[in-house]
Amino acid sequence: MATMADVARRAGVSVATVSHVLNETRPVLPHTRQAVLDAMEELGYTPNTLARSLVTSRTRSIGLAVSAISNPYFTEILQGVEAAALEHGYSLLIADPHDDPEHERKVVQLLHERRVDGMIVAPSADPRELLAYLGRHKVPTVLLDRVVDTPADGSTRFDQVCADSAEPMARLVTHLAGLGHRRIGLVAGLPGLSTTSERLTGYRDGLVAAGLPHDECLVVHGDSESAGAERATAALLSLPSPPTALVTANNAMTMGALRALRDHGLSVPDDIALCCFDDFAWADLFSPRLTAIAQPSKDIGAQAVRVLLDRLASPDRPARTVRFPCAFVHRTSCGCAEQPQRSGQAGMPLKSAERSALPERAVQPQTSDSPAQPLTSVKGTVS
Repeated sequence: MATMADVARRAGVSVATVSHVLNETRPVLPHTRQAVLDAMEELGYTPNTLARSLVTSRTRSIGLAVSAISNPYFTEILQGVEAAALEHGYSLLIADPHDDPEHERKVVQLLHERRVDGMIVAPSADPRELLAYLGRHKVPTVLLDRVVDTPADGSTRFDQVCADSAEPMARLVTHLAGLGHRRIGLVAGLPGLSTTSERLTGYRDGLVAAGLPHDECLVVHGDSESAGAERATAALLSLPSPPTALVTANNAMTMGALRALRDHGLSVPDDIALCCFDDFAWADLFSPRLTAIAQPSKDIGAQAVRVLLDRLASPDRPARTVRFPCAFVHRTSCGCAEQPQRSGQAGMPLKSAERSALPERAVQPQTSDSPAQPLTSVKGTVS
C-alpha cells in the first residue's frame, strides 16, 4: 500500500506538502497541488481518514437525524443531503429519532460522540432537550424541514432550511373553494411541529380569502402518520354535516385518508374532493390523479448541507433561515378536468393574481430572524 512518503517522492515534494494538500491546512501552489494529486492517482494512494482527523480536528462527516426515513418526502431529502455531502467530500452518519424527544436527544448525542463535524436535524414536536444539548456543546447544526422559535433568553440560534407551508396550503383551500366547496376538512399533522402550525395557518388564511367561516369541527389531527389520518378522516366523515372536500397535510396521511374514504364507500372526487400537501412518485398513478403541493425535497436536503458547510467555515456568522417555494400540481382528485402540462413540468408556482388574493402573512411568511420578505428565487430565499 502506497504511503504519503511514496506520494512525496513521486511528486518531488516534501511529506509536509502532501499533508497540506490532503488536509487543506495551508495554501499550496496550483501546479504543486496537481503534481501531488497526480502522484496519488498513479500510486493508488488512499488517505487515512482517521489520521487526517487527528491533524485537522475534522472527520469530514455529517450527522443526519431524521424521523420516518421510510416516508418518501424524507427519503428524497436524504438523497439531496447525501449527494451534496459526497460532492463536498463528506460522509453521512444517519439516525432515526422516531419523533420521540427523549430518543432524539440520545441519538444526537451518539452522533456527536462519533465526532461528526456538524449535524442536520429534523426536530421533534418538543425539541427542548435537543436544542439544549446542541447549544451546550456548541455543535454546528442545521435544523431541517421543521423550524423552531428562538429561546426566550436568546441564548441559542440555529440555521434552518425548510419549505414554505402556509401559502401553499392556503392555495389548496382557495382552489377547492373556487370549485364551490363550503365545508373543507383538514387532516393536520402532529401538534407541536412547525409544519403543522404553519399549514393550519395556511388553511385558515385560505378560508379567509375565500370568505368562508372557520369551523373547528372540520380540523382533525392525523399526527403525521397513516393510521392516525385514517382514524381522523373517519371522524370527519361521521359528522352530522361532513366535509365535501378534504385536504391532507402530508403524504403519509394521504394514504390513511384514502383508506378511510374507501372503507366508507366514498369515491374521489365524485363523493368528496381531495387535495394533499406533498407530492410523491406515484401520486399520478391513482385514479383519479392526486392534486398536490410539491416540495423541492432534494433541493432542501442539498441546501441544508451547503448551509452547514458555511457554518463550519464561518462559525460566528449570523444564523439564517432558508425557505423554498413549493409548486401546485394540478391533477383531477380535486374534481377538475385533466390539465395539460409540458413534459417534465412538476408543477407551477403561485401566480401573482393568486398571491394577491391571500392574506399578507400567507404570501410573505415570517422568518425566525428578520421581517417578512417576498420569495425571490426558485433555489430558496435567504433571510
